[in-house]
Amino acid sequence: MSRKYKFHNKEGLYFVSFATVYWIDVFTRPLYNDILVDSLIYCQNNLGMEIYCWCIMPSHVHLIFSAKDNNPDVLLGRFKEHTSKQVAKAIR
Repeated sequence: MSRKYKFHNKEGLYFVSFATVYWIDVFTRPLYNDILVDSLIYCQNNLGMEIYCWCIMPSHVHLIFSAKDNNPDVLLGRFKEHTSKQVAKAIR
């Protein structure tokens, strides 16, 4: 099965869920949660992400969002790339 998200209606609301590698409980420390929340806020303020609901679990995240510029695939990719690099940097 493809690991890439498929957005057929770019104007729609989307529920996405993504997990850490091997479902490791990364988001149990406030520092890592803060990185994730800061990334969401940045995406809202600068990239046009409209967030309707989100939930951070110890090893994964649930998110309901839409993209003002009808580019949910690009938006989600930038969010995940930036956040994963920042979390990995903080862990090191």
